[in-house]
Amino acid sequence: MSLTVSNRRPSSDGRPAIVVDNVSKRFRLYREKPSSVKERFTKLRGAVYEEYWALKDVSIEVPRGTTYGLVGSNGSGKSTMLRVMAGIHRPTSGSVNVDGRVSALLELGAGFHPELTGRENIYLNAAILGLTRKTIAAKMDDIIEFAGLGAFVDSPVKVYSSGMFVRLGFSVAVHVEPEVLLVDEVIAVGDEDFQRRCFDHLYKLRNSGSTIVLVTHDLGLVQGMCDNAAWLDKGVLKKVGRAPDVVHAYLDQVNEVETKRIEEKSKPIEVTDAETVEAEDIADVRSSHDLVEIEDVEFLDAEGRPTLTITPLEKLTMRVHWRAKVAQPEPLFSFAVENEAGVYVANPGMQPKPTWRDIPAGPGYVDYRMDELVLGPGQYTFTVAAHDHAGTTILHKRERFITLRVQPGNTLVLGLIDMMGTWVPPVSMAKDDDQFEVAPGPFDMAQEQ
Repeated sequence: MSLTVSNRRPSSDGRPAIVVDNVSKRFRLYREKPSSVKERFTKLRGAVYEEYWALKDVSIEVPRGTTYGLVGSNGSGKSTMLRVMAGIHRPTSGSVNVDGRVSALLELGAGFHPELTGRENIYLNAAILGLTRKTIAAKMDDIIEFAGLGAFVDSPVKVYSSGMFVRLGFSVAVHVEPEVLLVDEVIAVGDEDFQRRCFDHLYKLRNSGSTIVLVTHDLGLVQGMCDNAAWLDKGVLKKVGRAPDVVHAYLDQVNEVETKRIEEKSKPIEVTDAETVEAEDIADVRSSHDLVEIEDVEFLDAEGRPTLTITPLEKLTMRVHWRAKVAQPEPLFSFAVENEAGVYVANPGMQPKPTWRDIPAGPGYVDYRMDELVLGPGQYTFTVAAHDHAGTTILHKRERFITLRVQPGNTLVLGLIDMMGTWVPPVSMAKDDDQFEVAPGPFDMAQEQ
């Protein structure tokens, strides 16, 4: 096993910033905890413990200058992987090589001394990261301003709130010009304003060439911000690749597990000889998730003909075919649109209306009509779902069920969508707007020649 961390400036020879090669990490879980120092030494050799493998033969490469996401359920080994990269944990087997100065934000107030002031802790933490006192002093005002500590910066950190802790820790971590930044799910602790400033700074770091490894449960953030990602499940690497592909694979497993759980809850009650169960009682205890099924989805053009290709600003109808096993009170429907990069473009959903009707058992369909399609050229994947009348329970969901290709048309649309606005003639606020001469444009000059 080995762990190598280099503090020199990253090279531009195309080598990855982080290489994790067949890393495994084992922890010992002791059944009995010693209650004294004497017991700790006398019983250590004969203590009974269980081995827990947090990571099992994990190999990933993080390209330099990219943002890399680690996804997975709780206990999957994401945070352990981040700590191995940071050098906090040494791998039981395998090797980790990190090329560049590492800055890590893993826990609230990690490394802070409670008796030192905020300013003193800034010097201490930055010095640990390899910065000189002169460099730290030059960045001090920016660090304090970003953390929003004000007069508290010269107070001991033991009087800080948890929010002040995380703001100061994040501010130090991102202002020391890290070449490799490791961030665990600590940003979510801050308020909305702080989170926005954090993400703005992360984007600046990414654009400046820093390598960022991010552990988060916010899959939208992974899809929108990360270039690549890795999915860990109980310490095993399940998938690596483009962030949208990894997120989709992870969601597929989550949906599969949820479906099995729903099916288990939906099993009918066993009727014994000693009791009888009415049909209404069985319906009451069954899960409602299997009572409406989305059977098909199709797109219809302006003439009502099925199509999978369209051009911008054309009329389009999405028709969702469903089948209800029993009558449902005022169900609602929604769909989500993703582009080829996995970025969510829209997520329209029905709004409850007084005129909405119940649906009887059997087949049916519902339409979503678009007088003008606002999507720009590209390929879009649609996820469709049926909900209960309150919109809080998903009755059925079809992930990435159908794909629509939007082809270039007569109207030029640059970007994901057409804003559908209209430019009005410019209004001059100058007093003598009728006395100035307009400089000739390139077409006017060509005509004169």
